[in-house]
Amino acid sequence: MKNYVCSVCNYRYEPENGDADSGVAPGTAFADLPDDWVCPLCGVGPEMFEAEE
Repeated sequence: MKNYVCSVCNYRYEPENGDADSGVAPGTAFADLPDDWVCPLCGVGPEMFEAEE
């Protein structure tokens, strides 16, 4: 699974860690994030994230 980086604030979503503060379990792929998930640092939606190479 790829990591994704917020193009606004550079927050890095790492699937192996999930996002516990938002209720996202470790192992959750970026594509499987809940519809209402937003960047925990700046609040933008997943459309503002880019896959890390």
